[in-house]
Amino acid sequence: MSQLNVETINLPGQQHHAETVFPLAFCSDQPVNKAVIAEWVTEHRDQIEDQLALTGAILFRGFGLVDDRDFDDFIRAFNWPNFTYAESLSNAVRRNRTELVFTANEAPPTVSIFLHHEMAQTPVYPSKLLFFCEQAAESGGATPICRSDILLLQLRQQLPGFVTDCENKGVRYSQTMPLVEDLASGQGRSWQSTLSAENREQAETKLEHLNYDWQWQEDGSLSVTTPVLPAVRQLDNGRTVFFNQLIAAFRGWKDARNSGEKSICFGDGSAIDSNHMAVAIELADQLTFDIPWQSGDVAVLDNFLVMHGRRPFEGKRAVLASLIS
Repeated sequence: MSQLNVETINLPGQQHHAETVFPLAFCSDQPVNKAVIAEWVTEHRDQIEDQLALTGAILFRGFGLVDDRDFDDFIRAFNWPNFTYAESLSNAVRRNRTELVFTANEAPPTVSIFLHHEMAQTPVYPSKLLFFCEQAAESGGATPICRSDILLLQLRQQLPGFVTDCENKGVRYSQTMPLVEDLASGQGRSWQSTLSAENREQAETKLEHLNYDWQWQEDGSLSVTTPVLPAVRQLDNGRTVFFNQLIAAFRGWKDARNSGEKSICFGDGSAIDSNHMAVAIELADQLTFDIPWQSGDVAVLDNFLVMHGRRPFEGKRAVLASLIS
């Protein structure tokens, strides 16, 4: 049995939904070696998975993690299947630190990354995310998180027609990917990197396989539109969630190539009412909890149940990430 002493702690502003606290937080206040930490994680993995499925987010504080290697070891203790950034269709620019660990987003600190389910704007997405705060920002830089099941319940009450359209029609996303990576944008990953393609022919083969529509631009950038994707998803435990990237796309897909309002539509091509999106945004903001990062913290998120984002920040901030299939 592990010798690690771990207790649950309270966080300012923690939320309570039915039988769950959001997020759940564990703290260890004793210095221990990596082997003891890995043993504790392995020993409690099933319990952690059960709790994660209920609450959607768990914060680990005081576990002695210092750098990307420590984070990599922590992830491996769970023995979860890795979802690689290289093979993903993520539109964010990231840098791998280890085989399992990469930077969360290379966008400038002034750029807000709005609430979203990771890669819900693509046909393939991870089930879980892990974040590690290698260095907390001088100010700002929190990771906002929001329970999508609670958001959907409130949307049903205020905008039942909108939810019905989301359920019945699904959504499509449109985006223009640059020829070379654009570090000024939160969606600046190049089409070569996104599609794992060395040339246009390979890119078109990949897009055809994914059932995307596409058009090449004169500057070498690539405009794509996804097939119809779900906007509402029913989970294995019976919960129904607002599973999409509508808020992030509407609010944040704005750069030299993209306009948020033009990036989303219902699956039948009809427009999504901006007033309805404004209500969804307001409700989500009211339900948001900002993870108050301290250096060494790890957060595990259920990607099907919880949306996340990034607040602007000042000073150096290093939050690393890993994805689970």
